[in-house]
Amino acid sequence: MSIFKADRKGESMNLKQNEQLDVIKNLGIHDGNGTITRRRFFKGLSKLPINFEIWELPPGTSEGTHRHDGGSPLEEFYYFISGQGKMWVGTETFEIKPGDAVMAPPDLDHGFENTGDKTLKLAIIWGKPEE
Repeated sequence: MSIFKADRKGESMNLKQNEQLDVIKNLGIHDGNGTITRRRFFKGLSKLPINFEIWELPPGTSEGTHRHDGGSPLEEFYYFISGQGKMWVGTETFEIKPGDAVMAPPDLDHGFENTGDKTLKLAIIWGKPEE
């Protein structure tokens, strides 16, 4: 899985990864349409309280509306790399394109879809917010 390993206090640690190493495909995330390819980075290795992934959605694919509140609140940041689409957070709807970033707080419904004719590629970072 790793390209390079180093030792940190007696632990082996992956210092470099790429998009080809930890790839999973999920059908219907949060009851959305189509299959999303997820590329995970440093899963279970980083000591930061976040997760970081690159997602790719073919045309017409979506992540369904959902929220992360209650017993396991999460805050998410989406950064769009290529393609185009639409994202909704609470009562707001945004057209999204490369270079756009959107935050989804834990207490608001959110989701997005690829409305273009090419793959929508984005980085997503999420974690538990401080209280």
